Amino acid sequence: MSAEAVKTLLHPFACGALEPPAMTARALFLGAPGTFRAPADFPVDVTCVQGFRPDFLALRRTGFAVSPVPEGDGYDVALVLAGRHRGQNETRVAEALERTVPGGLVVVAGGKEDGIGGLVKRVSGVVAVEDRLPKYHGAAFWLRRPADVAEAVAALRGGNERRPMDGRFVAAPGMFSHEAIDAGSRLLAQSLPADLSGAVADFCAGWGYLAAEVVRRCPSIAQIDLYEADFESLEAAKANLAGFAATRFFWHDLAAEPVAERYNAIVMNPPFHRGRAAEPGLGRDMIRAAAAALRPGGRLFMVANRELPYEAALDELFADWRETAREGGFKTFAAKR
Repeated sequence: MSAEAVKTLLHPFACGALEPPAMTARALFLGAPGTFRAPADFPVDVTCVQGFRPDFLALRRTGFAVSPVPEGDGYDVALVLAGRHRGQNETRVAEALERTVPGGLVVVAGGKEDGIGGLVKRVSGVVAVEDRLPKYHGAAFWLRRPADVAEAVAALRGGNERRPMDGRFVAAPGMFSHEAIDAGSRLLAQSLPADLSGAVADFCAGWGYLAAEVVRRCPSIAQIDLYEADFESLEAAKANLAGFAATRFFWHDLAAEPVAERYNAIVMNPPFHRGRAAEPGLGRDMIRAAAAALRPGGRLFMVANRELPYEAALDELFADWRETAREGGFKTFAAKR
């Protein structure tokens, strides 16, 4: 979807509805995908913002200046690629308004199925939208940054900050399971043994639920490390595990970046899709990463959707494994190196 959405985003420039920014302009691209390549007539100075580690690394390899969170201001133009999460989209538009110069151009685009129509209505309710243009199963709309954006920014950010959950945690829109604890993660936590000890890791840690449960249930743990590809989720995890001192946090692409440490145990709720379609290969990549990061005799505890075929990977990479629970649409495994 991101490839078509980027084409939609750039279409107003390509068709002449908007003049391309001057080559000397400073441009900010919020939500830039790793596949992004700037058109030949686009400004040389494009700063990309991408908190998803695989895309961040791809943009950096291409040569873009890229950061996981927005930085700086005074940009002449801001591009915003909208995704599936309403709150995250509104926050990105607020960032674009704050960081452009008065009169600066802000262009936003996304897919129809991701709710771009609703985003247009929401934004137009707080700041004047200049025009919109449908294309490639989506739509782009644009506006000029007014001199005073404080009220519009506050309205777009309102309700989209980190919010309390379950009386113990915080999470924000755009994070996995940001409104309620994931049922699969809860099932895995309930099936964990209480004898975990030594060095433990949470792979694909999200905002830290499983790691927090491991710490709470297993008093003999000496160290817990969290690995997560989404930068903002990892920042929330730092808040959620602030009470446990022996914790380290790694913004990490487990499918592509080797893990240097070795562990007595790993807990994991691996992702199985990047877009809407299931990609079981992602989970198998995580299983391989876990097997490589465990010490001899180390144990993996993981949860997966029932229909996902991970048993063959466990057979290949572990000396022994068994299914430990099955409930709703989930199954949990315990495996030993």
